[in-house]
Amino acid sequence: MKYRTLGATGITVSEMTLGTMMLGAMGNTDHEDSIRIIHKALDAGINVIDTADVYSMGESEVILGKALKGRRDNVVLATKFGLPMGQDANQKGASARWIKRAVEDSLRRLDTDYIDLYQLHRPDYNTDIHETLSALSDLIREGKVRAIGSSTFPAEWIVEAQWAAQRGNHHRFLTEQPRYSIFTRKLEGAVLPTAQRYGMGVLTYGPLNGGWLSGRADSGQSHRAAARPSLYDTANPALRPKVEALIKLRELVDEAGISLPHLALAFVKAHPAISSVIIGPRTMEQLEGLLAGADVELDHEILDRIDEIVPPGTDLNPADNYADNHPALENKKLRRR
Repeated sequence: MKYRTLGATGITVSEMTLGTMMLGAMGNTDHEDSIRIIHKALDAGINVIDTADVYSMGESEVILGKALKGRRDNVVLATKFGLPMGQDANQKGASARWIKRAVEDSLRRLDTDYIDLYQLHRPDYNTDIHETLSALSDLIREGKVRAIGSSTFPAEWIVEAQWAAQRGNHHRFLTEQPRYSIFTRKLEGAVLPTAQRYGMGVLTYGPLNGGWLSGRADSGQSHRAAARPSLYDTANPALRPKVEALIKLRELVDEAGISLPHLALAFVKAHPAISSVIIGPRTMEQLEGLLAGADVELDHEILDRIDEIVPPGTDLNPADNYADNHPALENKKLRRR
């Protein structure tokens, strides 16, 4: 396992991050097996683990808390807040009121005194960013959080948050967590360069595009494909670009002598903005398969071939990009006088 610096945090992180969204009711419901998966990742050299309060409604954090007993000091622990955690209208978002409660809930479930990286899971367009950064800065001063970050922020919001931190003398977001894969490359145009300009570390998720680049989704063997078949229906015209690109990528990996998942992971790690790529295994077999590609690197010839198949800055299915779901596009009242 190789290591990189997580932007301006000064924290050293492994090139792979263990994501735990699939550990709990959303995926692997066996706590003991999930703990074995976490320990296997740590033993392999992964030193950063990413979770969120909303993953299995807190169960993922609980599992992680159990797994890290006796190993907490050797782990860079990241979690996220902001998505709904209940029916109450105020159990979500980035208000100071909710942040102060959400962090205490996460600390309790994780069974820890501090969180290394606390991230806003999605932009909150209803809360002033000064309010959010002020509350998060309080958590840093209180020692409950070491660094703060954003997730799926469009480039303009990354800039606004940096400016707001400077104007308000707040701690600033030092990391961004976007979705990035061979099939979702739009962020190469603005998000990644913007993160680089501000010295932000970048933890990317979705390198296998929900199973499309694992080689299992189009065969019906993917756990996520079984859960949401409409997103993997190869007869759907909107998904045709993925199907066609997948055919060409399979030809490429056959020629290169590597597996499709290893190609997908190595592609993400090749971008100079990326600090670490999040992998989210549900089973030990999946984890071991991904770990086997930890040292795979792509030369310029292979990267050029990928660019020919999926041009830089392209999302093969725009619906994959959460950052494009802006209220001003969804609510017509915000676009008409």
